[in-house]
Amino acid sequence: MSKAAELQIPLSELKVGMTVKLPLSWTDHPFLFNQIEIEKTAHIELIKTLNVSHVTLIGGSELLTDEVTPAVKEVPTKPKQLAADSNALVRKSIRLGQQRFTKGASDCRATFSKLGADPQGAYRSAASLVEELMEHLKETDTPHLALVNPGEDISVNQHGVSIAVLSMMIGQALSMNHSQLRDIAMGSLFHDIGKLKVPDVIRRKKNNLSEHEVNFLNMHPNFGYDMLDKTGLFSSEALDIVLHHHEWADGSGYPHGLKGKQIAITTQVVSLVNDFDRLLRGGEGLSPQVALGYLFKNRAGKHEAELISTLVKVLGIYPPGTMVQLSDGEVAKVMVTTSQVQKPIVWSCTLEGQNARLRFLAEDSEAIIGVLKVEELSSSALKTLDGNSTVSFYFSSL
Repeated sequence: MSKAAELQIPLSELKVGMTVKLPLSWTDHPFLFNQIEIEKTAHIELIKTLNVSHVTLIGGSELLTDEVTPAVKEVPTKPKQLAADSNALVRKSIRLGQQRFTKGASDCRATFSKLGADPQGAYRSAASLVEELMEHLKETDTPHLALVNPGEDISVNQHGVSIAVLSMMIGQALSMNHSQLRDIAMGSLFHDIGKLKVPDVIRRKKNNLSEHEVNFLNMHPNFGYDMLDKTGLFSSEALDIVLHHHEWADGSGYPHGLKGKQIAITTQVVSLVNDFDRLLRGGEGLSPQVALGYLFKNRAGKHEAELISTLVKVLGIYPPGTMVQLSDGEVAKVMVTTSQVQKPIVWSCTLEGQNARLRFLAEDSEAIIGVLKVEELSSSALKTLDGNSTVSFYFSSL
């Protein structure tokens, strides 16, 4: 068409397929031009982070809801917007994932705090958070994982969000329906709430627990189940995850020593992810890639083989948080998985910690040639790559 209607519209009206103009200088946003053809939901999410309330609609007025009427002003057709700068787009996506993770953990903490005094309010808050997680999972046709940093001492609620994200990714890969994915999300968020009944001196102790302390800690699934069950609000599937997320397929788990198909498939998924996460944070503190390899080689029988294979598929050969050596001599930390499992997005620098930058190995002639331990990095490179930070996950909006 030769002309297009121009209209100021709120960000809530943005749809894939629209062409819009930003009311900003080109230096204040990550796109190449102010005029943007919205090709994916990630573009919408990026626009929502730009601190603007409206944009100008250039094309796609047929996508508006009935409540919004296009203005009559006509403007000449503009040339199609070129592809957005991928580096800035990924930076925005990583920042957005961190913001969403932080908000999710904060919302989860607030939900925990009012569970006793206002169980219905707590449940409504939890259900709202679950819906947000579902929206973020479904934001792209092929969701990937991004690295987020929860801080030095991960909390129960931060742990719950990270477990929910990775478990939902596995559920999606297994073609689980929406109801199952919601149960996984809800159960994951609350799976360790029973630990709040365990004294801090026991809960925060890394190792060398006495037999009495171990037994007390191992009661946390029962504590959590009782806390939620008495509200009468949570589904039996979510409650099962809370009670049985330490059950293993070979019957060696707790609290009931369930085996195989006695454990619901949704609970098995969360149990597997929780086991992987424990390897990341246990006394060994394994890197994500080493922890994944250990799980694959040493947990045969404790988790269903199909689930382990799906976890490997979701995390990729080099999971987010893994330190790697590149073929050009630089070192890097994996930031975001991609559809090319050997070509993730990485944050790289020289051996001396210089020239830090994002690199898209799928578009790069260089490749990963090995996995590094943090102690193999120079102190400068370790600082540049933030190599000692705790590993948690959120959905990538790319």
